[in-house]
Amino acid sequence: MMKKLRFLGALVLLPIFVLVSAGVQGDEPPAYFVDEDALPFDALDGATAYWGVHSGAGYRIEVPDTWNGDLVVWAHGYRGTGLELTVDNHPLRDLLIAYGYAWAASSYSRNDYDVATGVQDTHVLTKRFNGIVGKPDRVYLSGASMGGHITAVAIEQYKNTYDGALPICGVLADFEQFDYVLDFNVAAQQLGVGSSAYPVEPISYLFGTVPAIKANLEAFPDAWPFVLNPTGENLKGLLEQRSGGERPNYDLAWLFWNFPAALGGPGDFLFELGTLGNTIVRNPGSVVDNHDVVYQFDSDPALTPEEIALNNTVFRMMADPQARAGNGLAQLPKISGDIGVPVITIHNLGDLFVPVLNEVEYAKRVASHGKSDLLVQRAVRGVGHCDITGVELGSAFIDLVNWVEYGVKPAGDDFLDPAAVADPDFGCTFNDHGWHFFEEPCN
Repeated sequence: MMKKLRFLGALVLLPIFVLVSAGVQGDEPPAYFVDEDALPFDALDGATAYWGVHSGAGYRIEVPDTWNGDLVVWAHGYRGTGLELTVDNHPLRDLLIAYGYAWAASSYSRNDYDVATGVQDTHVLTKRFNGIVGKPDRVYLSGASMGGHITAVAIEQYKNTYDGALPICGVLADFEQFDYVLDFNVAAQQLGVGSSAYPVEPISYLFGTVPAIKANLEAFPDAWPFVLNPTGENLKGLLEQRSGGERPNYDLAWLFWNFPAALGGPGDFLFELGTLGNTIVRNPGSVVDNHDVVYQFDSDPALTPEEIALNNTVFRMMADPQARAGNGLAQLPKISGDIGVPVITIHNLGDLFVPVLNEVEYAKRVASHGKSDLLVQRAVRGVGHCDITGVELGSAFIDLVNWVEYGVKPAGDDFLDPAAVADPDFGCTFNDHGWHFFEEPCN
């Protein structure tokens, strides 16, 4: 049942960074809508399909005829800022129905990077399922990217609703994810052109500053990102440290995420993220912060003269206190790490869009609450955002079920040990070998 297919794809470059968007509290609410003609879908053999609109959100539900009594809810990722609300089928739909699990998915009642709405509407859908099908024995929550953020918040917000969680390629570090974009862009400016600012004016930045950065950091003309001069290598090292630390598959990740657009790559994608501002829907004021960051080019804690110079000159800013207040679901919800159910996460080591710093930070937060016994994290290899295969996702789900139902805690990777993460074999144990884009082979 676990087909060797990328369930989301290696080249998903949707700008979740309306993560940093222009939404302002008090604006006229957008006129979101659901195309009800797009909701119907054919049930798999031996199952029944349901669909409709509830509380402003579209939904799909599928229940096997031999339902085992459990429900698996799917939280989708960022949809952009368009007005149409759409629904995904669960990526493990075939496996779930075959093994007797029902699944449900919501469109949410609004788009944009609105995690609070996703959390609330996903919870509403679980209640809707109770009315249509019946109350499930257990509810599992799964989600990708922004849906991973929603998943992590929902199990903390609704502690008595969910029995297990599977966030994948998730934004599990909330504001730290936004700071990562700030870090790369101000460091690239300072190292590349000798001055830095944030936010930036998009046109002058992308068509003036960024070409100058590349020209000053490459070893010879048109060598970016393949051959860098020493200062360019420092930027590459800094991005590795700020995105999760020394790890396998990073060299390929650097090349992929900076690969020229003219040759079919993302081009200036990491720079483009820096043009989208410093505010978030629901949150007043600037949400990004680097006032106390110590920028380094490698894992040696001793600062070199070049690192000292960068730290003394790079642009610094502090988030507005109210922007990161964490007022429950009133603003962008913060993830505390105070979990009460088993959680398995999966992340791609080469994802530089939502990088593995999210896993490192999540592990720290969970550990701070003494809940590490409820968290298992897994690394896989490749460079795409959410490049997780059906085999990897299906295996994790089966392991989660065995953990929840039978108390068998599965194995995982240790993101809290920098030496383990830097080991050449890190990311090999749970990797579906040979099925990832730009995958560094294992020994």
